[in-house]
Amino acid sequence: MSDSTPAAPVVLDIWCELQCPDCHHALTDVHALRARYGDRIEVRLRHFPLEKHKHAYAAAQAAEEAAAQGRDWPYIEAVLARTAELGRTGEPLLIEVAEELGLDAEEFDTALIDGRHLLIVDADQAEGKAIGVTGTPTYVIGGERLDGGKSQEGLRERIEEIADRLLSGQG
Repeated sequence: MSDSTPAAPVVLDIWCELQCPDCHHALTDVHALRARYGDRIEVRLRHFPLEKHKHAYAAAQAAEEAAAQGRDWPYIEAVLARTAELGRTGEPLLIEVAEELGLDAEEFDTALIDGRHLLIVDADQAEGKAIGVTGTPTYVIGGERLDGGKSQEGLRERIEEIADRLLSGQG
């Protein structure tokens, strides 16, 4: 029996909004990071709805309802795959995606009306603003903020460098 305990996973926070085309493109990097690191990296979506996207705030609340129903990432990815459609159709798309994934669509509708997830979305946005997030996607890993809103170029490599350093215990 070993006295060693498994190391906690490295946390990668992604400030994102579900109507953002750049966040949709960032999913390629998320998939690659998950494939490389498995459960050694914890990817957490943090909400940062931008005012320029009319339905982003509702989409963030809907993502939280998906999390409450145990399907956060499948829902997030399905909505991000349809950012242009979300811009055109708004909340009906959020309900439609829930139905397509077999989630309780009535509960989604109710959650969007009663605002039960507002505090989570607002807290994420406030924390993002406090650490200097101005656009999406923005990544934070090992205390370093990487802005993906300007360009995704080289970001995955930089995240991997930081993750490798943290996982090797070099802080």
